[in-house]
Amino acid sequence: MRRHIKGIDHAVILVRDLERARLAYARMGLTLTPRATHSLGSQNHCVMFERDYLELLAVPRPHPALRSFSDFLAQGEGLGALALATDDAGGLYAELAADGIAADAPLDFSRPVADLGEARFRIVQLPRDAAPGCLMFACQHFTRELVWRPEYVRHAVGATQIAAVAVVVEDAAAAAASYGRLLVARPQKIDEGLLVPSGSAPIALASRWKLGHRLHGVGLPLRPRPLVAALFIRVADRAHAAGVLRRNGLKPVPLADGSLAVNAEDAHGVAVVFG
Repeated sequence: MRRHIKGIDHAVILVRDLERARLAYARMGLTLTPRATHSLGSQNHCVMFERDYLELLAVPRPHPALRSFSDFLAQGEGLGALALATDDAGGLYAELAADGIAADAPLDFSRPVADLGEARFRIVQLPRDAAPGCLMFACQHFTRELVWRPEYVRHAVGATQIAAVAVVVEDAAAAAASYGRLLVARPQKIDEGLLVPSGSAPIALASRWKLGHRLHGVGLPLRPRPLVAALFIRVADRAHAAGVLRRNGLKPVPLADGSLAVNAEDAHGVAVVFG
């Protein structure tokens, strides 16, 4: 792994109607942070886990730094970006440049946290071809204590962390090579295709047919390939999670390995698998 990459920091689910998305994820038994507005103009709710999190993000007004998100939303909702955790955005930028990877220069921004102050971040946007099917950037937190609040890490469904992300691609070997070069990680063979370690949750690259076979009966997003099709979330107890989902009016799809999936249509453009 690269010296300044510490795994996945968060997954960004881009949505057109933030309130509707908040209600959908709350229905899954997930606790969401209050709505916040970034200094760049985007708005979010977060689902905090022990070391990583999900971000439901809307872009109500254009901003040059958010153009890639706006372009994604023009084609529909979904898991549009992955943020890698970094301890030194500037150091990572220099490391990537030394390897011939042309990332954008570090950018600082912030968002208010009610009654506590400003959460501050520094990001490095990675080249679009570095991660097929996914916008990818690195995120350095300067105020982790304002983001990981204990009251938001507990979830009725028992969710504890991002377990994996699955990307549908035409050529798994070529896509895995791109991710592997970016992360300095060796892809591993799995039944569905190839798995690239990230330092925390791995990234799976698979054809739509093979991922569809693994997630039999689950409605996957219909965006053109390549795309992030499924988000896997670890839960403490699958039977408990199933009960929460059903009591909240959802009909999760049971999978052969005992995990349960919420269709992409019900999760704003990405299948969510609890396992």
